[in-house]
Amino acid sequence: MSFTVSRNTKINTLLLLVVAALAVLPLALGLGDHKEEPFTGADAEAETAITELQPDYEPWFSPLYEPPSGEIESALFALQAALGAGVLAYYFGVRRGRRQGEARALAKASETAVVAVVAETAAGSASAAVGDKDA
Repeated sequence: MSFTVSRNTKINTLLLLVVAALAVLPLALGLGDHKEEPFTGADAEAETAITELQPDYEPWFSPLYEPPSGEIESALFALQAALGAGVLAYYFGVRRGRRQGEARALAKASETAVVAVVAETAAGSASAAVGDKDA
């Protein structure tokens, strides 16, 4: 039994492996083990770098809402990511549906045109046959 894999399947598999590697390699290699909080966000890293360079730095703005705990902050971030993924999935779904609808409409139009040509040819043949009988 022969099993062929399409080009899209190969690309999707490769992308999935790359994403998995990006998620697993930092943990497997122990990156960030020397830090107190190994996987802090970019905001915390920037704040640390700024205070090291200029200890007397005062921020220009303060946050509109400061969550009471890190868990709530993480949950809000996850919610934001889920909403963004939902919007992207909706957009790509609508786009694909439109493309499929256009393909169906085009196929139906060409099918209708073929039927019309066949009917016209049959009608022309019938009138020619009637015309031959009259002569």
